[in-house]
Amino acid sequence: MNNRWYDKEPTLSLAVSLMKNESVNIQVACAQRITDKAIDMGVKRSPNLLDAFNYVLHRWYDSDERISEAFEYLKAASDDQRKEIAIDVIEYLQKIEPLKNS
Repeated sequence: MNNRWYDKEPTLSLAVSLMKNESVNIQVACAQRITDKAIDMGVKRSPNLLDAFNYVLHRWYDSDERISEAFEYLKAASDDQRKEIAIDVIEYLQKIEPLKNS
């Protein structure tokens, strides 16, 4: 049963799953790509001050502020934008895979 917001779109779910299984350094690099692409697409993250005061680590992507911020951009993006960003992340991870074993 898919109850996570990103599992509703298979491409996004795959990108998040692949990202989750990487080292923190690669997760942060992916987060930077997500944030940059979202900003380039005009995605506006809605600031939630209550979250800043009640910051509790519940999800794997909350462990790093940069990764958490990237996921906030993903949440704010449209379905089409999310899919495009997810494809970019998947392609990035495929490109660096051979480099990890060098």
